[in-house]
Amino acid sequence: MRTLLVLAQHPDLAENIRSALDENGFRVVHRTTWEEAEPLLAHGLAQACLIDADLTGVQTLWLVEKVRRALPRLPILVCSSTVPWELEEEAYLKGVQHVLYKPVRSRLFNAVLAQVFGEAAPAPAPAALTAPAFDAARSAEDAAARAASASTLEVLRDYSCILTHSLNAEGLLKQFLLFLRETLGVNRAAIFLRQPEVAFNNNAPGSSEGRRLRSACAIGLASGLLEHFELSFDTGIGGQVFRLGRIVRRNSEETRTDIETQKEFELLGAQVAVPILDRETVVGLAVFDGRVTGEPLVNAELELIFHLLEHVGLGIRNIWLHDQVTANNEMMADVLRELSSACIVVSHDLGIVHANKTARKLFGRSGPRAGDLEFTDLPQMVGAKIYQVLKTGSAVESFKYHPENSPRPAIYNITITPFHRAGTTLPNAALLVVDDLTQTEQLQKLEMEANSLRLIRTMADRLAHEVGNALVPLSTHQQLLSDRYKDPEFRASLDVALADGVKRISRLINQMRFLARDSIISSEAFPLAPLIEEAYQEAQKYQPVKSARLKCEDGGKAIIVTGDRAALKHALAEILLNALQSNPSDPQIGVHLQGGEAAKAGGPLENLKIEIQDNGSGFSSEIAQKIPSPFYTTRNVGLGLGLTVTRKIIETHNGKLEIVPSKSGHAGVVRISLPSTAVPALAGAKTASAN
Repeated sequence: MRTLLVLAQHPDLAENIRSALDENGFRVVHRTTWEEAEPLLAHGLAQACLIDADLTGVQTLWLVEKVRRALPRLPILVCSSTVPWELEEEAYLKGVQHVLYKPVRSRLFNAVLAQVFGEAAPAPAPAALTAPAFDAARSAEDAAARAASASTLEVLRDYSCILTHSLNAEGLLKQFLLFLRETLGVNRAAIFLRQPEVAFNNNAPGSSEGRRLRSACAIGLASGLLEHFELSFDTGIGGQVFRLGRIVRRNSEETRTDIETQKEFELLGAQVAVPILDRETVVGLAVFDGRVTGEPLVNAELELIFHLLEHVGLGIRNIWLHDQVTANNEMMADVLRELSSACIVVSHDLGIVHANKTARKLFGRSGPRAGDLEFTDLPQMVGAKIYQVLKTGSAVESFKYHPENSPRPAIYNITITPFHRAGTTLPNAALLVVDDLTQTEQLQKLEMEANSLRLIRTMADRLAHEVGNALVPLSTHQQLLSDRYKDPEFRASLDVALADGVKRISRLINQMRFLARDSIISSEAFPLAPLIEEAYQEAQKYQPVKSARLKCEDGGKAIIVTGDRAALKHALAEILLNALQSNPSDPQIGVHLQGGEAAKAGGPLENLKIEIQDNGSGFSSEIAQKIPSPFYTTRNVGLGLGLTVTRKIIETHNGKLEIVPSKSGHAGVVRISLPSTAVPALAGAKTASAN
């Protein structure tokens, strides 16, 4: 039975040919590309070839030339729906026997095949007259075809043995050279490969390391010769092969003019070099001497070796990729294993793919199975989160986890990250990272306690100093009281000392009281202008200056404020006291009120703004930032809590205190903003603290 090779993109033509042929005359083999059909033609397994011409004319003629070059005497047929006369003429000139048109008609097609193979077309004459001669010729051809097919299958079977070393490059190459020695009688051979691409070090052909070729396998050559011998893609045999991309012979014109190439051929005792391709680039080359009988390798054998080496190159490329993936996985596993955080990779089927030492120590079981870790060993809450991520594909926010029945108080921060493959919505795995925050939380708590202790120590020191200053005059007068009580001047001095001490201590008590409050004790509505006047009088008790002046601008409007009247009075008094102290000789204070009324009938109330301006030297940018801080003062006396308490009271009323930095030569400005519509919360409401 003859084999008819059909080269067509679509299998419909092959089915049409099968239905048109005689049942026992031909066997139809369909191939879509030249690469798939080449092995059949190279081993002579096809007796005729039919090419589908429903491609571009250039592709059809290119296929005809390829087939004609592979088998010069092979009958070639062309079949097409519509063939231009130019294409039909060119096809006949290139050796095509017949040009057929679709659909293929059975009687015509069988008659064409009979004519191609020199057989008489079917006739009504008795079959007994021609049958014996026809059967004898066909039997001889079938026997030859079966012998060639058996030989080819035997070679392919032997070649397939090297595939058992698909993950071992050295074993693969060694078996390949032994296969060539057995089938072709190769005498000496050596294979040189460039360095493989390894993790995070890409030895591509463009790099200096990637252009060097080292011996990977050899037969018939001493191992000591190749131990320190290298080729290169830049010069010599490697340079010729890399530049030309084809087989290079020792006696070729380009080799005779290259002294380096001649030296390498002579040193290796080789006659020909064959490139090893992976269909993208040159991964190496193989050098051969000749047959063991001394005869050189012919072109057909070299072409066969070239194509076999191409498949070997693909295998080498796959081995390198496998080694690279393995190295990357091992390195990532090493990184995860050495992390101080617990890292667990869970697959989509809830299997533990990887768990580092910290994770096994944290969640692993005790006893004989201490080294194993399963999904059921994870806490229920953590496992539920992982299951949610794997089923929805959405990451969850990091959360804190407090383990139950833990021998010591512990807290962990848990992060779950899904791993998505390209083009998929659901993750194939999830990474669980557990950070132990127990020590960090304890350190933060200790730091907060230390800060509180430092603050208490500073406050106690300042309070003791301030109370001591207030008690010094009182203590002095107390010691002289029994001797000088009847002295009018002494009694007057005692009265002043008592009044001054009471004022200073009362102010400290009020500061401590308002600083300790986080909410408003009482709330009432009251006019703002009288409150400012009362606060000014209160401030003058601590800084009495006869020339001091206060000017309040309210635009002739009665502004009503709702809040804690005593607290707001104390806050305004502290600001006005600073204004008086800014220019003790001649203080002039201006208060400007803005807002606090409806923009139009029925509209919302504007926020109230109070600006207090003095005639002092103003505030620099640095002082404006530091002055509301506790215990910060620019004077030698005082506790440094005045503006700190003021800010606390304003923020308790949902307002804002702003120290405006002054330009050179301008006075200082303190701005207070208070909401006009909101009634401040009563005791128990949560407000921001001063610090």
